Amino acid sequence: MIRSSSFAFARRALLGAAAAATLGLAAGTASAQAPQFFRIGTGAAGGVYFPIGGILANAISNPPGSRPCDQGGSCGVPGLIAVAQATQGSVQNANLIQSGNAESGLVQSDVAFWAFNATGLYEGRPKADRLRFIAHVYPEHIHAVVRRDSPYQRMEDLRGKRIAVGLQASGARVGSELILEAYNMRPNTDYRPEYLNQQQGTERMQDRNMDAVLTVSGYPAGGFTEFCARVGCRLLSFSDAEMNRVIQRAPFYGRGIIPRTAYEGLTEDTRTLTVGAQWLVSSQVSDDLVYQITKALWNDNTRRLLDNGHAKGREIRRETALEGRGVPFHPGAERFYREAGMIR
Repeated sequence: MIRSSSFAFARRALLGAAAAATLGLAAGTASAQAPQFFRIGTGAAGGVYFPIGGILANAISNPPGSRPCDQGGSCGVPGLIAVAQATQGSVQNANLIQSGNAESGLVQSDVAFWAFNATGLYEGRPKADRLRFIAHVYPEHIHAVVRRDSPYQRMEDLRGKRIAVGLQASGARVGSELILEAYNMRPNTDYRPEYLNQQQGTERMQDRNMDAVLTVSGYPAGGFTEFCARVGCRLLSFSDAEMNRVIQRAPFYGRGIIPRTAYEGLTEDTRTLTVGAQWLVSSQVSDDLVYQITKALWNDNTRRLLDNGHAKGREIRRETALEGRGVPFHPGAERFYREAGMIR
């Protein structure tokens, strides 16, 4: 099992206690259903994967003894206890699903495709052939963040500088290195990479021990929200030529905007690249369970959780659920989408 944050451990203990209590109440009247645990690999604290993973875990959980959905209880999968686990991000999540150390995880669409097909950045490695698709969740945006009082105005200005590019096994690192390569910058030659998440990178930048943080994340990202409010920040825009180079190499990327309202103190919108965040699951998970999980994901009760739980949750919508799929459907998810008339 992967190493979890204290929040994930606390949440698991709480859910376990709740399940034990409800099992105790039900023991005198009926045989209790044994709980089933389901792990969701997310990302580091301060990013968006972690809180979104927590919302998804809440949405699909329905501990033994809970009231049924039609009686005002949870609309998750009966008997299921889902746990959001902190990880380094997309690359590690794909590896955890493949190895059986997590049932599911949030993975960037480019990382998913390359891992499943052993192409691109995964060329020469074994295929991650257990990866299966549940849903596209939301678009992620490349963030290139510097201090407001720094002299850096363009990506080219970061040549020779210290750049936090994401944790070693993260999709953020994949995106960061693609961007920097598009600007003809190579690690340890044209810039000094630091393998830190956005929270760690902004802390170093606050102390002036880091020049920029480059990462892939939905906005608003917690680490940047805090940094921009406390210290002051700017986001660097990307040129059309460099965006074209990235898209030619990784066609899963598209163009997008981070609005000036995303973070305190921004004075203009930022032109950047986007890539899809997807919820993947192991092919080893039963068809019926994944069918029920997919059904719970698109339940009206989950809609309320997504809309109220995180700003990025509002972008997780049924009408975009099938975008950017580069790995096969899990049969359970495919069954749901066929019954819903979303695929034929």
